Amino acid sequence: MAKKVTKKAAGDRTNATRFPGETAKYRAARDKLLKGEIALRRHAEAIAAERRKLPLGGPLPEDYVFESADGPVRFSDLFAPGIDTLIAYSFMFGPEMPAACASCTSMLDSLDGEVPHVTERVNLVVIAKSPIDRILAFARERGWHQLRLLSSGSNTYNRDYHGENAKGAQMPMMNVFVRRAGRIHHTWGSELLYAPADRGQNARHVDMIWPLWNLFDFTPDGRGTTWYPRLRYEPAVVRT
Repeated sequence: MAKKVTKKAAGDRTNATRFPGETAKYRAARDKLLKGEIALRRHAEAIAAERRKLPLGGPLPEDYVFESADGPVRFSDLFAPGIDTLIAYSFMFGPEMPAACASCTSMLDSLDGEVPHVTERVNLVVIAKSPIDRILAFARERGWHQLRLLSSGSNTYNRDYHGENAKGAQMPMMNVFVRRAGRIHHTWGSELLYAPADRGQNARHVDMIWPLWNLFDFTPDGRGTTWYPRLRYEPAVVRT
């Protein structure tokens, strides 16, 4: 009688990858970690699948008017023809703030280069409450050339979609909207920012689009607990 052959789970497959000088202790630990990485990838995709299945959220309460580099623009005009999804990131840069948020800036520094790829499939805007001229001047300073920047100074978008708290402080919120049958609906927001505190964790609500922290997570020292991005750094010391 033929022996029944069963497929091993992906995490149980033998990994043939080896690096120069590695020890048996390293390989055993790395293979164990690899199983965890495979499980994490599967869990991340399962969560993404749940996110895609969310029912439509509430309809847009009004057709907000923003200021842009080209003058006033309505929310409904932010959708390019044939592209019915919009990602809107609320950038912490209010008129009373002496400078833009360094953490938001770090994330947007990276996102600016991705705009041509992103906008093949979805619309993308960055919204701040400062006057548009101030936002554009800051963008020039940072070398941003592709992000679509908007000022919400004359509307309640930030407050309505949690890019601003009850005291008027600006918050780093990302929201996703879709256009269906001529109406615009909210579908998802980065609510981890407002979720109950999780011991030992910070909000980490937009980590998935912020390369900096993900890159650090691959290193032995990790992301650390005290270092955060700054708008400017001292010039690096060149050793000869």
